[in-house]
Amino acid sequence: MLSPGEVKLRDGRSVDFANLDIAATAPCLRAVADAVADLLPYYGSVHRGAGALSERCTREYEQARETVADLLGHGSDDTVIFTRNTTDAFNLLARALPEDATVVTFGGEHHANLLPWRRTVRLAAPRSPEEAVEALERSLPGIQGPNLLVSVTAASNVTGEVWPVARLAEVAHRFGARIAVDAAQLAPHAPARLAGLGADYAAFSGHKLYAPFGAGVLAGRADWLDAAEPYLAGGGASAHVADDGAVHWATGPARHEAGTPNLVGAVALATALRSLRQVDPQHREDALLHRLRDGLARLPHVEELRLFPADAERVGIVSFAVLGADPGELAVTLGRDHGIGVRTGLFCAHPLTRRLLAEAADRLGAERPPAQAIRASFGLGTTEAHIDRLLAALQ
Repeated sequence: MLSPGEVKLRDGRSVDFANLDIAATAPCLRAVADAVADLLPYYGSVHRGAGALSERCTREYEQARETVADLLGHGSDDTVIFTRNTTDAFNLLARALPEDATVVTFGGEHHANLLPWRRTVRLAAPRSPEEAVEALERSLPGIQGPNLLVSVTAASNVTGEVWPVARLAEVAHRFGARIAVDAAQLAPHAPARLAGLGADYAAFSGHKLYAPFGAGVLAGRADWLDAAEPYLAGGGASAHVADDGAVHWATGPARHEAGTPNLVGAVALATALRSLRQVDPQHREDALLHRLRDGLARLPHVEELRLFPADAERVGIVSFAVLGADPGELAVTLGRDHGIGVRTGLFCAHPLTRRLLAEAADRLGAERPPAQAIRASFGLGTTEAHIDRLLAALQ
């Protein structure tokens, strides 16, 4: 994994950078950087030439698509579309839904899964995985319409809590609904589990997966996507354009990948997925999670944000409230005085984070909640020393 190495502190000392903001953007893997470097001398057009460079690049691009499809366990009736990121993927899916489609979401979603949909039923954020399943079971029979889509996160970007996607998929399918999954935070921690989610659609981003910015995936059933107008109109999406302006659009991934595709991004994302399949970080991450959460629980005026019970399964993300300190100033101090990178804010999940901040303030006996939370997130390359440095700095 590529690393900035040491960073200089405000007092002139240098320390190795403790990157605890991996949920926002994960550092690039060495294997990914090498794959991109190997490709660049052969850089050429994809799907648009017969020369050696174009042939190689087309092959690399389509092999990247096959890697994603294989990891997700998708079959011949499914499609894999390369997008810019998870937000772009959900906006594409929203555009492709039938006009009469109704989307069911929960109130704990990232904005990427709250804002794109036209007709929605929003269920309250549940207090446990079981409550999520029960709420969906109660709600779906009362929602009218032939085209229903349930869209849910696999792991929260605020709390790190893992949602019971496979069980939610079973409920959705029992009532004739499809299910889409925001896998942006689960994929970096447990890519091998994506095939077992039972999802009709899955979306995730390369920059969460230790690959560079600018590449994401929407994968799933092809029928709605092939029936929809192209997400972008242009070359590649058009199979034939008549002299009178009539257009016959392509089917399959090309229909929604107009323009020159992001070859480097697709290859980088696929390389990261292949690399992560060889790693099982769960045991190590569980130990780091226990160390961080136990340490935070010992600090006065600090309260972890959580939606589910404390023992719920989670990935390497912990958000918390700190009373008596401005979150933005605290983050700057952690960076400049301790060489620690964290995230502050409402994490593009404003309704959920505000609710959890208010609950945390109540537990701490505060008159009003902080305006923002602090999030520490980790993955490959995070050490116990990084966790201990954060806890010591907060103390």
